[in-house]
Amino acid sequence: MPNCKFGTPDNLKTETEKNIMAHATTARLTPDSPWPAQGEWSYEDYLNLPDNGCRYEIIEGVLYVTNAPDIDHQFIVVKIVSQIEQFVAGNKLGYVLTAPFEVHLSEKSRPVQPDVLFITSERWPGSGAKYFEGAPDLVAEVLSPSSRRTDQVIKFIAYEQAKVPEYWIADPKTRSVQVFALDGEEYALSGEFAGEEVIESRILTGLKIVTASLFISS
Repeated sequence: MPNCKFGTPDNLKTETEKNIMAHATTARLTPDSPWPAQGEWSYEDYLNLPDNGCRYEIIEGVLYVTNAPDIDHQFIVVKIVSQIEQFVAGNKLGYVLTAPFEVHLSEKSRPVQPDVLFITSERWPGSGAKYFEGAPDLVAEVLSPSSRRTDQVIKFIAYEQAKVPEYWIADPKTRSVQVFALDGEEYALSGEFAGEEVIESRILTGLKIVTASLFISS
């Protein structure tokens, strides 16, 4: 597994650059190639990155790099997807996807790869689409040591600015889920759930998930 370094916008570029150069495999990726400064990354730059198992995202022109997730993270992702998918499919509401899949929130924030996203039938891009353009109807992120700040701050702001109607943050450490709903221009916490409490969604009205069911039994 590659060691995908992660850091804040102030120190990420150096670590990212080392990682990219260490895994460069094409003529377009050489030690002599100039890489953009943080804040200036574009989707075209992203397309030149090596396919080395790391997850690359660009948010407001800043490149973020994370390792492959651990078993706890993926367990939660699968549980969220399976339970939302069952409800969505049963009510013919739309489609549920999981990373890696590109979401293009804006010109400067693409691609972003939410752990889980829901798209209504009316907005579904159709078979063969390489990415989804715009704000999904619901996104969920599962916190991990390398992504905690990104999910709680960087992506929070990006999803809010893109007007994603609902944002879930699942925390394996506290075994809880926060649900934020867009209220005008900003997110408001509509609920924080743990244990046997039932998660409720404003976007998926009628969906009921017991919070504890999303986490590996201790």
